[in-house]
Amino acid sequence: MDLENCYNFLGLKSGASLADIKASYRRLAQQYHPDVNPNDIKTKDKFIALTEAYKFLLTVVPAEDISPPSSNSSESGRNHIKSRPAQKPPTTSVRLEKPPRAKPPNIAEIEQRLKWKTYEQLQRFLKEKRFSQAIALVEALAARLPTDKEVRQWQAVAYQIWGRVLISQNQLLKARIYLKKALNTDHNNQTLWREVQQDFQKLEQLCF
Repeated sequence: MDLENCYNFLGLKSGASLADIKASYRRLAQQYHPDVNPNDIKTKDKFIALTEAYKFLLTVVPAEDISPPSSNSSESGRNHIKSRPAQKPPTTSVRLEKPPRAKPPNIAEIEQRLKWKTYEQLQRFLKEKRFSQAIALVEALAARLPTDKEVRQWQAVAYQIWGRVLISQNQLLKARIYLKKALNTDHNNQTLWREVQQDFQKLEQLCF
């Protein structure tokens, strides 16, 4: 299941917000829940697929940071009005200072948190042999951080691992495609290059 399919399962366009993802899942989960549709295998499978897509998107889509509005400026304004003694309005104009702007979130910090959270999820997917999900996850991260060398390396290794699995399954043509993708993704990695060349040699032996 790739990233786009996950959005499609939930009836959303690619890039939908986390709030939209949660709202759509709640609505569809109620519709397809096995308790609502007993003895309906197709509906049960649909519910499982929805849940799987929802969990996957939660690992990729970052949570929106919403800061509650500050009430300091309005409160201090009320206190200022209460403490002012009754008197004639001043003849000089009063200049109100703008409240200080909230410090914007550090984008680089958010991206790093997302990067390493995704890396942990990637390791789990590979360990659990959920290779298609691992590749979809790392491709989404690479699209978000296209200049990150570490992410590019993770992507290449995921391609190589999947290529080796395909060789063991005798899907040789598909294995060749992913091994080439591994080289093209991280072509400066000499260790990866040597290992993939060995994988190609194994492919050649199996082809003849």
